[in-house]
Amino acid sequence: MAMSLNKVQLIGNLTRDPEMKQIPGGQVVTSFGLATNLSWTDQSGQKQDKAEFHNIVAWRKLAEIIGQYLKKGSKCYIEGRIQTRSWEAEDGSKRYKTEIVADNMIMLDRKGETIATDAAPAMQANHGGMDQGPTPVAPIAPAAAPMAATPAAPAAETPAPAAAPAQEDEVTVDDLPF
Repeated sequence: MAMSLNKVQLIGNLTRDPEMKQIPGGQVVTSFGLATNLSWTDQSGQKQDKAEFHNIVAWRKLAEIIGQYLKKGSKCYIEGRIQTRSWEAEDGSKRYKTEIVADNMIMLDRKGETIATDAAPAMQANHGGMDQGPTPVAPIAPAAAPMAATPAAPAAETPAPAAAPAQEDEVTVDDLPF
C-alpha cells in the first residue's frame, strides 16, 4: 500500500476578521485569510519579500474558538490539510478553490502566553524546529495534575516571544478559552 500525506503548517497574520456561519446541518464553519511572508536575498544582495495568502476553513468547536478569539491582524499557527473544491459557475465554467482545512490553531500574539486548541481535546504542541517537523503533542492537564509528556517530547514548549520568561511555557486550564 502506498503512503500519502497531506499536512500543512502555517504561521501568519489574519488578513480579515473570521467569518463564522452555521450550515443547515447545524455545524459551525469559520473561514478567514492568513498571510505568510517569505524573505530572501537576491543575487544582487537586495532583500526581497513576498506575501502568500491562504484561505483557511475550520469546523465545529475549533471554528467557534477562532470566530471568538481571532481578528484581523492576529498572529497564529495553523495546522491542517489542503483541500481543493470545484463547482460549476453560472456561466458554465468550472471553478476551483484551494483552502487549508484547520485541525489545530495556536494563538501567538497574546502578551507572553500562547493558547493551544485542537478540533478534539485541547492540546499543547512542542515545535522544536521547522526542519524536524511536528513533535507529538500532550493533552493539557488540570492545573493540579502534572502534565503528561510523550516519550518523544520530554519538555512541553510553545512558541513564545523571546522576552517571555521560561516558566510561561505551560498552559493551564484557566488559560483555555473554552
